[in-house]
Amino acid sequence: MFYITVFQDLIVDGFLSTKSKALCVETPIGDDVYALKEIGVDDAVGIYKKAAKPLVINGLGFRQPFHDNTFDFIFSGAGGFDRSEKAAEFAEEVQRTLKPEGYFIVHTASNDTYSFNSFIGLFNCCKFIRSRHIDGFDSNMPEIHEIVMKKVNDIKIRRKTDQNSNNKCYVKGYKQDLVKRAEPLIPKEPLKPWLTLKRNIQNVKYLPSMVDITFKQRYIYIDVGSRSYGSSIASWFKKQYPKQNKTFEIYAIEADKHFHDQYKSKKGVTLLPYAAWVKNESLTFEINQTPGDENVEKGRGMGRIQPVESGGGIVGSVDEIQGFDFAEWLKNTVTEKDFVVMKMDIEGTEFDLIPRLIETGAICLIDEVFLECHYNRWQKCCPGVRSPKYQKTYGQCLDLFKSLRQRGVLVHQWW
Repeated sequence: MFYITVFQDLIVDGFLSTKSKALCVETPIGDDVYALKEIGVDDAVGIYKKAAKPLVINGLGFRQPFHDNTFDFIFSGAGGFDRSEKAAEFAEEVQRTLKPEGYFIVHTASNDTYSFNSFIGLFNCCKFIRSRHIDGFDSNMPEIHEIVMKKVNDIKIRRKTDQNSNNKCYVKGYKQDLVKRAEPLIPKEPLKPWLTLKRNIQNVKYLPSMVDITFKQRYIYIDVGSRSYGSSIASWFKKQYPKQNKTFEIYAIEADKHFHDQYKSKKGVTLLPYAAWVKNESLTFEINQTPGDENVEKGRGMGRIQPVESGGGIVGSVDEIQGFDFAEWLKNTVTEKDFVVMKMDIEGTEFDLIPRLIETGAICLIDEVFLECHYNRWQKCCPGVRSPKYQKTYGQCLDLFKSLRQRGVLVHQWW
């Protein structure tokens, strides 16, 4: 009775007719197909991984056994789209088999603006018509978000982007609203930063704890300045970051060759053995340890980079390495359809890279940022003495965080 009422409403609203050729996707027993036939939509069929003939034949949402432009009406109910592990491919198949001017109706349990906009973003040749909330028919989906999409034509339509001709981007309003829900920044410089900043990670409001990230094409974690595999990939991202059961592609960007060998045996991790920089050029890489630095791993100091021509006067162990244009790499690697998390710990170079990400518009491709900002902080070893390693102040770091949040970037203070 539930589906009969749903489909009758769609007929009244002009999205379905008794003459429609209809498909129900990811329907185990075909109760929605049965409802369509009951109200006079005779040319209706369902697909599922296991056939239940005569109503349901074998097929998957992301691999439909039909020709292009076959159906006037496609329906995905009971959260079938939500459960798909290949939402982007599911959307592509719907757009392929749906006729121009045809309608796709989906019932989803997701109801936040982030997931809604992510869903809309999966469809290149369909436009959003309407959405409404209706009561569900069982406890698994007590409330249903019904979304109606219409295929505009058989050619991908050009969408408005968030970038202008100068590559600058504008973060969408719904993302800016999420920033307002983030944990507050630490307003005053910590007297014991090695404790305060480390403890602050417990206060972080992770993006996946606030929204549903189901409707994304890929899930990507980029660790810029990854150091060893155990530094943050294994110890934090894999163990603590809430992934909503999604499998993430992981990129480790680390210029220090001391750590490269250990990544060879790590499945699912792509190592970029270079320095993230503002352009492609040779750099000097200095290993220099600050007394009392807790981030030192097995006696290995933290590395800083600078252009080769300005390398005079450097003390400590120095190597020549290759830097690459991180912003351009990011724009060539991910899209707005992907869910991208970035951790950045690059020993002061953030004051070069963050402006570059903003200038190129690449910052809009990142959903969530964990940034360690390096400044002349108080040293644990020597009370009343600041680190001579960095010239920036805590106030300048705070300004950097504030400027990112004001732009709508969900950034957290990393330690």
